Amino acid sequence: MEERGKTPEDVSALQRQIEQLTQKLSEAEATIDDLNKKSQGSARAASEVEEIAPISELDSTLRRLVQRIAMILQADKVLMMFYDREAGELMGIPPAFGIDEDILGMVRMRATQGVSGEVFREGRPTIFHDAVEDERTVGDPFAILHVQNGVTVPLVIEKRDEENRVIDRTTIGVLHAFNKRHGEDFNDEDVRLLERMAKSAASIISNLRLYQEIVEEKEELLHTLESLSAGIVLVNTDRRVMQMNASARTIFNVGMEAIGSELISIVKDQSVSDLIGSGLEGRDSEPIEIALTTDGRQERVFQVQTAQVKSEEGRLIGAVGIFNDVTELKNIERMKSAFVATVSHELRTPLTAIKGFISTLLMDDTFPEEDRREFYTIIDHECDRLTRLINDLLNIARIEAGESLKPTYEAVDLIQLARKVVLIQRQGTAKHEIVLEAPESMPEIIGDSDKIDQILTNLVGNAVKYSPGGGKVTVKIEVKDPDVIISISDQGIGIPKDHLPKVFERFHRVHTEDNRKIYGTGLGLFLVKHLVEQIHLGKVWAESELGEGSTFFVQLPLKLDVAKAEDMNK
Repeated sequence: MEERGKTPEDVSALQRQIEQLTQKLSEAEATIDDLNKKSQGSARAASEVEEIAPISELDSTLRRLVQRIAMILQADKVLMMFYDREAGELMGIPPAFGIDEDILGMVRMRATQGVSGEVFREGRPTIFHDAVEDERTVGDPFAILHVQNGVTVPLVIEKRDEENRVIDRTTIGVLHAFNKRHGEDFNDEDVRLLERMAKSAASIISNLRLYQEIVEEKEELLHTLESLSAGIVLVNTDRRVMQMNASARTIFNVGMEAIGSELISIVKDQSVSDLIGSGLEGRDSEPIEIALTTDGRQERVFQVQTAQVKSEEGRLIGAVGIFNDVTELKNIERMKSAFVATVSHELRTPLTAIKGFISTLLMDDTFPEEDRREFYTIIDHECDRLTRLINDLLNIARIEAGESLKPTYEAVDLIQLARKVVLIQRQGTAKHEIVLEAPESMPEIIGDSDKIDQILTNLVGNAVKYSPGGGKVTVKIEVKDPDVIISISDQGIGIPKDHLPKVFERFHRVHTEDNRKIYGTGLGLFLVKHLVEQIHLGKVWAESELGEGSTFFVQLPLKLDVAKAEDMNK
């Protein structure tokens, strides 16, 4: 069954989701800016070691810091171990000095063991002079690192208040320096130097990890925004484009180079530019609908709404413009309006005929038997017409509600069923020649007899209706194992090429000079599509030449997978 158009409630929910996502994205970008500024403070704290680069280069800065530690302490190896909360383990993390990356990946131990675990748990530095003989090193991965002696200090992050007082301390791991050169031992001065450097290392690691988390969150938000069907344009307070998702770039026919450009150079429509500008100025504005040409030739209707984007502190970051494509929604609204008018006519026509003939019979009961029978026959046909219309409306309502039409599958003699449909349709027209071309015999197919009857009646009836000048209507049945192909051809007015892909949509009717007096609800072919594809797992399509006629094809399986069909129609 075809996908339904968006409802106004869907659009409102999407707008709320977009506003939340864009706010989170802006907050992430603001946090990254703040971290860049804070990293300058970290750089000053570590100035005795080396001037630290901006946050985008923190990894390189940390690597240089590790090298400087090895040089100052005259150590052959320097290792940082970070605490993995989920595993309860200390693990080696890059960068390291004097340790191969392959070996570094193997450095992992329980946080309850060894010198590393003791320093991490107690938060006090220690020196060990003989890694082999010292009982405290049991559990440390010192053997694979060829460690003889070393000094270990905790990696601690300190939080301070406005008066620079420490208000919180968190140990995130340990920092090792191994194998003092020239056969010397590490001493208390080495401990003090390593502790000072550990503060800078912990601060850099903390900022680096926080930065990475924020960047990852920003990337997730960007991917989410990119996947949205609505167009998103995020501008800063200088009216420059901060972000545009894929849908927005398609709407305005621009590429990634649009990011950073002035809004007015991207959004040419002055009303849209003014609307986003009003959002920056904090003025409330109602959503507007505009028509934009999205691909150089196709005009689409968009509902545009703006919202301010603020940081957690309430600082104005910019404004977001949300472009919801409501073209299909508007089309459905127009089609529904036309549908109501059409149904009113369709109901009124048979009711008028029924009432007219009944009133005539009531006023004068002297009509000859032949005339009365003709009147009764017309009334009967008009009642059948009303019944078909009401059944179509009920069936469409059930399809729209996602309910099954409850098929009953059985063996169907398709040729016999087609003969009956053709015979009935012949009785309703004197201007058309309706013929059946079918093999003399063919295997019975599995399907719902009533619904196949409905499919054929609808298509043959359409062929007659849209051939107002008369002509030949051909119903052809061909067996092409594993399917049977039914085609209904007419010599009528035909269907314009641009309407051909849409003829099976609900409410869709082709309005031309030739068919302006041909009434219908625009539901018949939509119902046919459902009965063929959903009930019988088949295919339906149409071919047509304007002014020369149309052919509708129905492809049904000879051996329907009943279990699959019943499962789809639960």
